[in-house]
Amino acid sequence: MFKNLRDRISKASEDAAVEIEKDVKHGKRMNEKRLDQILWELEIALLEADVALPVVEAIKEEMKHRLVDAKFSRKVDIEDSIEKALKGALLKILGTNRMSLVKAVETGEKPFVIMFVGVNGTGKTTTIAKVANRLLRRGNSCVLAAGDTFRAGAIEQLIMHGDKLGIKVIHQKANSDPAAVAYDAVEHARARRKDVVLIDTAGRMQTNINLMDELKKIKRVTNPDLTIFVGDALAGNDAVEQAIKFDGAVGLDGVILCKVDADAKGGGALSITYSLGKPVLYLGVGQEYDQIVPFQPKWLLERMLEGDEDE
Repeated sequence: MFKNLRDRISKASEDAAVEIEKDVKHGKRMNEKRLDQILWELEIALLEADVALPVVEAIKEEMKHRLVDAKFSRKVDIEDSIEKALKGALLKILGTNRMSLVKAVETGEKPFVIMFVGVNGTGKTTTIAKVANRLLRRGNSCVLAAGDTFRAGAIEQLIMHGDKLGIKVIHQKANSDPAAVAYDAVEHARARRKDVVLIDTAGRMQTNINLMDELKKIKRVTNPDLTIFVGDALAGNDAVEQAIKFDGAVGLDGVILCKVDADAKGGGALSITYSLGKPVLYLGVGQEYDQIVPFQPKWLLERMLEGDEDE
C-alpha cells in the first residue's frame, strides 16, 4: 500500500506542480481544482488498498480542509506538503475511539468477562490464547471457555493452548450448549476468584441467523464486559461488512485484526476504525503467543507510508 500511495502522490504532485507554481508566482493559494487533481490519484491508491469508499471520502474531505487555500512559497516541497496532509488525515481517523484492553481488565470488576466472535478461519482461537498470554504476563489469572462446541477440533485446540499456558479450560462434549459452557466458565472463575474469563465461540458467517441467535444467547447468559470481533486483515472490505453485521447482532466493543503481517494492502484497520466506530485493540503479526501488538496509529501509518520499498 505505502509504495502505491507514495507513487501516486509523486505522480499527482508532478502533474500539478507546474500549475501550482504558476499560482505561486501570481500570489495565489491552492485551489480546489488543483487539489482534486491530486486527490483523484490518492483515491485510486486507497481503493486499491482495500480502504472502503466512505473512508476514502472522509480522508479526501480532511485533506481538502488542510490544503485548500494553503499558501505555498516557491521553496515549499509540494509533495511533502501533500504527504503531511495525508498523514494528518489518516491519524485523525485512526486515532479515534482508542481503548486499552489491559486497562479495562485491571479497572473492571472480577471476573472480567470477554466474549470473542467472528467468522470461520480468522484465527480467533489462537488470538484468544495470545490475549490470555498478555494478561497472564500482567499478573491476571485467566479461565478459558470452549464455547465453540460445533467443532470437536476447536475444543481440542483451546485445551492445547490452555495446557501450554497453564490455564484452566472449561469445556463439555461436542454439540453441547455453548451458552451453558460459557456460564460454567464464569461461575468457575467467580468461585475460584479468577480475574478474567475469555469465551471462545463458533466461527459463523454473519448471514447465518440461527448461529447469530446463539451468540445473542451466550451474551444474555454471561453479560460480558467486552465483546470483541476477531477479523482477518486479508479480507479487506469483507471484514468491514462482517464487523458491521456482528455489531448489529450482538454489539461490539472492539476489534482485533489478524494476519496483519501478511496484509500487503493495509486498508482493513483504517476501514474498520472509521466504518464501525469501534477501537482496534490489537494487531496479530504472526502465529506465536507474543506476536500480537497493541494497535498504534503511528505504527500502522509508518507501515503504510514509510516502509522499505523492497519489502
